[in-house]
Amino acid sequence: MKKLFLGLAFIGALFVNAQEKTSSPISFGVKGGFNASTLSRTNSDRYNYGSHYEEQNNDDRLKPGFHAGVFVNIPVAQKFSVQPELLFNQLGSKVEEKYRYTSGGSIYKRDVDFTTNLNYLTLPIMVQYNILPQLYVEAGPEFGLLIGGKLRGDMNVEERSGSQTNIYRDSFSNKLVMDFYNRFNFGLGVGAGYYFTPKFGVTARFTAGITNVIKNNDSDYKERNNALQIGVAYKFK
Repeated sequence: MKKLFLGLAFIGALFVNAQEKTSSPISFGVKGGFNASTLSRTNSDRYNYGSHYEEQNNDDRLKPGFHAGVFVNIPVAQKFSVQPELLFNQLGSKVEEKYRYTSGGSIYKRDVDFTTNLNYLTLPIMVQYNILPQLYVEAGPEFGLLIGGKLRGDMNVEERSGSQTNIYRDSFSNKLVMDFYNRFNFGLGVGAGYYFTPKFGVTARFTAGITNVIKNNDSDYKERNNALQIGVAYKFK
């Protein structure tokens, strides 16, 4: 939260500076669009203990979602502006998890195909540079607050011992257990946009997560948000 307040103070300082150094109007607007997100994590673990073999492999795929919210564009120089945004952001990933355990004549297999939906309230602060009056590139930090989510998917389990085989299938849909996740998220974004008219444009941005999504005492294992956003923007003024 301290970082969030510092970000807001930074916005306020830029607002005052913009009022003093440029006559360009400050504009407000709305934006929204499509998200393609994933979680970067440890891909696989394999252990061979001699008496038994253990393997776990995670295949992460892009999860569709959306973003929507408001922004204010603050000119600070002839070609530079700062654009703070307040967005609802759907992040997460789709994962195909395979776990194998072999010991003697016993084999345990578990296949889980599940989707992690992470809902964030995010505050990107983008510094934009206008290559052309209607074309800009941007970069800046993004602060996020996890407000909820859901885990849903299907699980198949197969157990073999000698000539006996047991198969279990189950589906699940559970709310996110917030105690397992870090509420604060921080990332860095780069992007571009093009305005077809002074009010209507298209936007694209990639944001790479820096902080760990989950609360984990194992420092060797981390999960970070990554998202590609494509959308539209409309300025009221």
